[in-house]
Amino acid sequence: MDGGRAVPRYSRIVGELRRRIETGELAPGDRVPSTREITRQWGVAMATATKVLTELRREGVVHAVPGVGTVVTATATASAPSAPAPGSAPAATPAPAARAARPVRSAAPARPAPPSEAAAGGQTGLTLARIVDAAVAVADAEGLAAVSMRRVAAELGVATMSLYRHVTDKDDLLVRMMDAAIGERPLPAEPPPGWREPMELAARQLWGLFRSHPWLAPALSLTRPQLITSALVYSEWVLEALHSRGLDDQSAFTAHLTLLNYIRGLAQNLETEREAEAQSGLDSEEWMGTQESAFRATLESGRYPGLARLAGSGYDLDLDDLFEFGLQRLLDGLAVLLDEGSPSDGRTPASGG
Repeated sequence: MDGGRAVPRYSRIVGELRRRIETGELAPGDRVPSTREITRQWGVAMATATKVLTELRREGVVHAVPGVGTVVTATATASAPSAPAPGSAPAATPAPAARAARPVRSAAPARPAPPSEAAAGGQTGLTLARIVDAAVAVADAEGLAAVSMRRVAAELGVATMSLYRHVTDKDDLLVRMMDAAIGERPLPAEPPPGWREPMELAARQLWGLFRSHPWLAPALSLTRPQLITSALVYSEWVLEALHSRGLDDQSAFTAHLTLLNYIRGLAQNLETEREAEAQSGLDSEEWMGTQESAFRATLESGRYPGLARLAGSGYDLDLDDLFEFGLQRLLDGLAVLLDEGSPSDGRTPASGG
């Protein structure tokens, strides 16, 4: 606590990493934990991890190295602020021998480029795959707003104009990013039997992709659909499952869009929450804590008895649970349409299986 206020988590993590740098535990040139490593080690959201690295870069104690990651700058020990983060203990300084024995951290090897592509890209070996991978990495860590041709070029250590030999513009790059992200999890060659299991499998796999890439759901458009070949595979999968039960083309595609938009709509909360956390420095639970007194005062008026009962018993919002609940209810509705006809329109039952 600081003056009666909770210290945001990102500030505590910044303080811990700063101390590691000042004491030499992280030496110049060493990689600092990536955003994903920070989320795993401290149990925070990706937005908080991004804010940590952004603050350390702002202080000048770390910098990004294309193809390697975020590393400690050569002057970090001398220039880093020395004030410890509130509520944390200083880290022990490692002995010189221990530091020398520490294994050298190295980045994963870059994807090798075919000779023809490497020649076309010059000495950098610039390829379309490297460009798309770098753009996806930036979007995953900092959100889609952080992706620009200049930023991607900087991550790769190349001139911005060199990217235009491989992509037309940022819109073209975005489509390729979405295609690559969705293509990470191909559907099985053979679907499970029936219609419901294939629909569940596709829905959960798509939800997992949105979870892994929070920028993906807002980037997808329902009204102006982009030509993303890896996404067309999902469409074909769902349509085939519904056609196997005799559902007509129009109804099957409408059902597909309904399911897609449910998953996409719920997943958009992932990116908006990440942005809110990056701006406020508070995760959703911490933010709710700041609103609790005002919320309870409103409920005590007696005008909202249902919500008051819920607040008294406690409710933990879990997006994964919410997704699964809604998925099952949507599929229950489709089951009525497929097996018994729609109660509201008196249509005859769909034939098949």
